[in-house]
Amino acid sequence: MTPNDPDSNRLQPIDDLDPTIHSPTRMKILALLAIVESADFTFLLTQTGLTRGNLSPNLRKLEDVGYVHIQKEFVDRIPRTLIRLTYKGRAAMQEYHQTMQHVLEELLRKK
Repeated sequence: MTPNDPDSNRLQPIDDLDPTIHSPTRMKILALLAIVESADFTFLLTQTGLTRGNLSPNLRKLEDVGYVHIQKEFVDRIPRTLIRLTYKGRAAMQEYHQTMQHVLEELLRKK
């Protein structure tokens, strides 16, 4: 492919990928939240293999863009943080999936 080759446009959708989701760490978090109603912080820690210091700021980024809702509460005087994927987060994941699928189909398409 050359810059003037029409096939070079096959990669264009990659530029449209949501960088918030495209991070492997945040993708792990969102993928887990997509299959459960909600998850507590400890569950996400164990399932993703992330550290507290890595999970917290990534959850904050996802919350800042509205992809997750974080609820802090106390259960028998013990703090618990529940995280759930929002409607906006599910829609963003669906769009990300469709874009990635399109990119891969275009790249693997035979001429």
